[in-house]
Amino acid sequence: MEVEITTENFESYKNGELPLVVDIWATWCGPCKMMAPVVEKLAEKYEGKVKVGKVNSDDEPELAQMFQVMSIPNFVIIKDGKVVARVIGAVPQQALEEKLDAQL
Repeated sequence: MEVEITTENFESYKNGELPLVVDIWATWCGPCKMMAPVVEKLAEKYEGKVKVGKVNSDDEPELAQMFQVMSIPNFVIIKDGKVVARVIGAVPQQALEEKLDAQL
């Protein structure tokens, strides 16, 4: 299950035991809407191995700025509190899985 990440709760997820994939998106973004079912499937497939979070860039501009987001969708993978990988744009599910698998 995906979690909503905000400025207030980000640190607790960033420093969690599991790797974290952050889906940075916006409601008006067509490619973001296309990726929503993929992100949902990833959350199910990697449950217990990876935490999947969503950041609405319009609601959380501070987080989008912190991640230096220039385009969305933007997927940031964090492990041990550090950004270890990034995928930008609408991509096949396999592309995200390869990045995640490399961190497990």
